[in-house]
Amino acid sequence: MPEKAVSAAAERIQRLVDGVNRVFVSKPEVVTLAVTTLLARGHLLIEDVPGIGKTLLGVALAHGLSVSFKRIQFTNDLLPSDILGLSVFNQRDTQFEFKPGPIFSHVVLADEINRSTPKTQSALLEAMNDLQVTIDGKTHALPEPFLVIATQNPVEYHGTFPLPEAQLDRFLMRLHIGYPGREDAKRILREKDLAAQLKDMAPAMTRDEVVELQRQAEEVSVDDALLDYIVRLAEATRTHKAFKLGLSPRGSLALSRAARAYALVHGRDYCVPDDIKTVAVPVVAHRTLLDSSLYGVARIAEAEEAVASVFRSVAAP
Repeated sequence: MPEKAVSAAAERIQRLVDGVNRVFVSKPEVVTLAVTTLLARGHLLIEDVPGIGKTLLGVALAHGLSVSFKRIQFTNDLLPSDILGLSVFNQRDTQFEFKPGPIFSHVVLADEINRSTPKTQSALLEAMNDLQVTIDGKTHALPEPFLVIATQNPVEYHGTFPLPEAQLDRFLMRLHIGYPGREDAKRILREKDLAAQLKDMAPAMTRDEVVELQRQAEEVSVDDALLDYIVRLAEATRTHKAFKLGLSPRGSLALSRAARAYALVHGRDYCVPDDIKTVAVPVVAHRTLLDSSLYGVARIAEAEEAVASVFRSVAAP
């Protein structure tokens, strides 16, 4: 990839990251990983305790792009047709007419996704995996780029339905935000309503620029030694006693895609071991199954620490 193209890509990406950071305070590393997910053609799950800005991060990222955006508030009475759309009989034309649902947007925010039933959750599977939906036997393509940002609360379990492994596997990364530091907490209090600043947030890139950056991320080179490193990391999770289920081949592919995109974010057209190490826990932890009885936040922390520990035991090239 020409050096000029890489430099221009990094500049556009930095504009997006800076724009989101002006609204979403205190966690620049989280914003960088969220943008990495977008460039890797993945989907993002933000899982953390209430009140720390999960929804704000999703909305801010969508506002930073000049693309269509829909927010779906997931509830236990939400139906698949409320997401995908449905066919309505047109009496004038005496035929059924398809009315697309909010899934037909470039960025879809699935707020509190675990409050809907498994049947409704599964309505997203084909869209997230194949960039299409099938309704009444007809296949409808989704627009590009297509990004699902889902949020969920790991603490409250009343009226919630945990995401099954197949659904979790469709998310490239699972991020948690954590509480802000003291100075950032003071800034949040000082600036009062950060969400109101979204109205003044100018898009950092167009739809065509996003698609081009995604194409460039796919062209980032990964040396054979790094591919071997990813394979050894996956094998380590499958043999470690802490896991009932290790990283699948699809998970290994996700790790490779995320590392490529992360390299482009940092202005390189080649991967280094640190790219893989940085994205490893967000990409891998939710794809493994622990031999543990913990729940909620404690289980998430244990999974991430187990993955980090296993990966530390594998020598990088």
